[in-house]
Amino acid sequence: MKNPGENNHSGPVSEFILLGFPCTSGIQIFLFALFSVTYILTLIGNLCIICAVRWEHHLHTPMYILLANFSSLEIWYVTSTVPSMLANFLTETKIISFSGCFLQFYFFFSMGSTETFFLSVMAFDRYLAICRPLHYPSIMTVRCCIRMGACCWVCGFTCFLLPVYLISQLPFCGPNTIDHFLCDPGPLMKLSCVPAPATEVTCAVFNSVLIFSAFLFISSSYTLVIRAVLRVPSADGRRKAFSTCGSHLAVVSLFYGSITVMYVSPIAGNAAGIQQIVTLFYSVLTPLFNPLIYSLRNKEMKEALRKLFGTLRFAQRQSLKTSNS
Repeated sequence: MKNPGENNHSGPVSEFILLGFPCTSGIQIFLFALFSVTYILTLIGNLCIICAVRWEHHLHTPMYILLANFSSLEIWYVTSTVPSMLANFLTETKIISFSGCFLQFYFFFSMGSTETFFLSVMAFDRYLAICRPLHYPSIMTVRCCIRMGACCWVCGFTCFLLPVYLISQLPFCGPNTIDHFLCDPGPLMKLSCVPAPATEVTCAVFNSVLIFSAFLFISSSYTLVIRAVLRVPSADGRRKAFSTCGSHLAVVSLFYGSITVMYVSPIAGNAAGIQQIVTLFYSVLTPLFNPLIYSLRNKEMKEALRKLFGTLRFAQRQSLKTSNS
């Protein structure tokens, strides 16, 4: 099999080669099948949550509206990278254009930033519901929830414009091979013809501020929530509160654990293999796990999904009867 890494050149770069997972053609086909199944399951799982919230009126509450937005975000998040990764498994060239690379960079990291904002808002929602239950209905109205969700989308797609612009202005004159399966800022900056310490520091500070400020807010919210739950006299009440918050904490741990390892820990910028594994975890596996976490740990969501599947089965039977008659 031809090695894409040999296609480097010394002229101005108009395209990049995503090296991805260099392995034999048989393993490439296996990975294609594996990630295709993962991608389909991710789409189905998150679409089920969106449909359940949309069709069940008793789920038209701030918590579930935020969850539906979060599931929609996960669908676009995984779609920004997986289809191109799957296409690269089936081709030897593995080429992505300069503009295509930076568009992928922008959308992938903008949606990642949006995810941090949504996790923060969801933590704030749980803080109000458990620590300020009397004020919750007046503060977290549906209108307020929709506005906060809109702010998450707008801020997420705005704040990453500067890093994308700074890196896109770097001179790229070859080699043009990115040792990754997506256009990540670290490998991209390594391909610059000249050192860019100011851009590297700006991006590092930006990532750290975004990650740690959101994580500090989320941690503070859940610390207050846990303190409040521990003071609940009823064991059943504590169990119910912990069950609801446990889902959020599990998602936060999965997402923040992996991105911290990737962009803040000492391995950032080192071993390409480790970078790819960690990136796979938070960009492909976490969106797959999230619907399972929220549906398996939430009785209302399980009941809504049960009704949804029952409705779909009934509609299918009716369709079959109509076609047979």
